[in-house]
Amino acid sequence: MTSKPPRPAAKRAAAARSGARKQEPPEQAAAKAAPAKSAEGYRARSLARRLALQALYQIQINPRPWPDIQREFAADPEAERVDLGYFKTLFGAIAPNCEALDSRLARLGEIPPRDLDPIEHAVLWLGLHELESSLELPYRVALAEAVQLAKQFGATDGHKYVNAVLDRAARELRPHEYGRPAE
Repeated sequence: MTSKPPRPAAKRAAAARSGARKQEPPEQAAAKAAPAKSAEGYRARSLARRLALQALYQIQINPRPWPDIQREFAADPEAERVDLGYFKTLFGAIAPNCEALDSRLARLGEIPPRDLDPIEHAVLWLGLHELESSLELPYRVALAEAVQLAKQFGATDGHKYVNAVLDRAARELRPHEYGRPAE
């Protein structure tokens, strides 16, 4: 006697009983994995900002040629989780232009840049650069990232000053985006 092949519903029920899982086509599996990779990408960018903050702090405390500092930080084993391309872009744009950024900060804040705490100073350089140069990045994200770094590494209320200065900068640099309500 020849048995008939099992029906599709019967196959699924048999697979469920045996603990076997249905194999997804690769494109479906990749689509499901994409949000996690995207979240990892955002985390890697946040870590790149953090690494850039540390490198900018070092420039102020122990001045050396910025390319040497960039190489040192990029070669650190902790940098494996960082978006190194973004770190190099940030640091490579900010480090040689600190004086120009300081002249803008002098207009925006009440404290002269030379009198700022080195952490808040580095955070302001980072935030101001992202507001000016990373137009694809919403200004609220640039502010939130900078304030978070200031809270994490800066003085007790340093994040309030960072928020106020970068808020003024956002109003000036991105008036079209600044006036819109949050989506």
